[in-house]
Amino acid sequence: MSSLPQQNSDGFFGHPKGLSTLFFTEMWERMSYYGMRALLVLFMTASLQQEGLAFTVAAATAIYGLYTGAVYFLGLPGGWIADRLLGGQRTVWYGGIIIMCGHIVLAIPSDHTFFIGLILVATGTGLLKPNISALVGHLYAEDDVRRDSGYALYYMGINIGSVLGYMICGYFGEKVGWHWGFGAAAVGMAVGLIQYRKTIGNLGDASLKPEHPMTTEGAKKAWGTIWAIVAGVVVITALTMSGIISFDPVAVAKYVAIAFTVIFFAYYAYIYFGGNLSQTEKRRMWALFLVCVASACFWSGFEQAGSSLNLFGRDYTDRMLGSFEIPASWFQNVNPMFIIILSPFFAALWINLGKRMITPSYGLKCAIGLMIMASGFIVMFFAAQQAAAGLKVAPMWLVTTYFLHTVGELCLSPVALSAVSKLSPRRFAGQMMGVFVLTYSIGNIIAGLLAGNFDPNNVSELPNLYLQIAIFSIGIGAVIALISLKSKSWEGQGEDHIEAVEPAEAPAKTVG
Repeated sequence: MSSLPQQNSDGFFGHPKGLSTLFFTEMWERMSYYGMRALLVLFMTASLQQEGLAFTVAAATAIYGLYTGAVYFLGLPGGWIADRLLGGQRTVWYGGIIIMCGHIVLAIPSDHTFFIGLILVATGTGLLKPNISALVGHLYAEDDVRRDSGYALYYMGINIGSVLGYMICGYFGEKVGWHWGFGAAAVGMAVGLIQYRKTIGNLGDASLKPEHPMTTEGAKKAWGTIWAIVAGVVVITALTMSGIISFDPVAVAKYVAIAFTVIFFAYYAYIYFGGNLSQTEKRRMWALFLVCVASACFWSGFEQAGSSLNLFGRDYTDRMLGSFEIPASWFQNVNPMFIIILSPFFAALWINLGKRMITPSYGLKCAIGLMIMASGFIVMFFAAQQAAAGLKVAPMWLVTTYFLHTVGELCLSPVALSAVSKLSPRRFAGQMMGVFVLTYSIGNIIAGLLAGNFDPNNVSELPNLYLQIAIFSIGIGAVIALISLKSKSWEGQGEDHIEAVEPAEAPAKTVG
């Protein structure tokens, strides 16, 4: 068991000193991640004269979806490597180094290295993100009442980092040069790494070693497999860059979305049918399945922020503030700002509803969040109609959309994570969290494919695109809500009471 030398009130706002180490490391990592992500589609679709890649919208958004989906998917092997081979502290360190190298590669003004940079950032994030979140929990004893507030502080660092990323990287990328924006992301990750290394002693031996280490022989085989996979990725990347292998991002995104969905259903069925579950646990698995469906649909709409909504902000929004043109990427700042403002109100809302004995089911809460998010696309339907008429629309259309998306996120994201911890069979809790993360990957890839229908040369089709997303999401939300109303007993407490696992932060700032 890890020693916890910093369990005193003289640390970080009354929390262990190690929380400050993780807070600032994650803040700078999120600054680099969100700052770079905000520029991706803008850079890929910019013309050659604008020093962009001149990709089609369909190709650019498919690549964006593959990249963001891979970030979440790679968190699964990243967590395994920490648990079995390296320990959380070292995995976070190596992940941060790989992320920084990826941003440095992206900062090189060469089109040939673009995909290498994306692969490095996605891989490093898969190593760092799940393990730094888990490290927060390792700082506290099991009965420490400060744990939940510690995660709340940590989550604040995530949102501060995303605000910095959009502001700094967005400005440099759009106003100075795309590669300057990517370079700013590299600097941010470097600052986070320096801070992490200088204060790593605050973590004590929390996750210093693997929680479930492999035997020496097993570790050798595991590393051999890992390096073989790395070699395979290097070869495939080299063949693709040389033109020997053709790469159709839209087709690849479709196949990957299907593959992730098949994996999700297969593993879910494996646990349901092969996990020797009681009837109570099976009913909870059905309740959790509704949450998973809502989650995948939610992120397929929400993640339009970095793709179609980002392009709408660039091409069809009046961004002039006096003589200053607001960078298009700055509009994405609205989400973390609203998160910071609204989070306390939503925390109080659920508590007050509980005091009044009003406890909506997890499925109903998630359905409401999905439908609120979908209402943002109804707003965009009217904004797109103005754009189709040849007008530049007011920024408040996008701000209103992001506000509704944020409200939907606060209804769904923390509730969904809580549902996984409560409704999963206790002996499969870790595996079920991994299965649930697949819904983020599926949603992100579908988001990229949907955004591919955004045709800047045929703006008249834009209102229908947003209306279709709204109708589909509202329809799915309504079905989930009706089923949840009829099946609230599925979540009821029985002989198989499930204890909650460690809290986790919302994905929009993790995963997302």
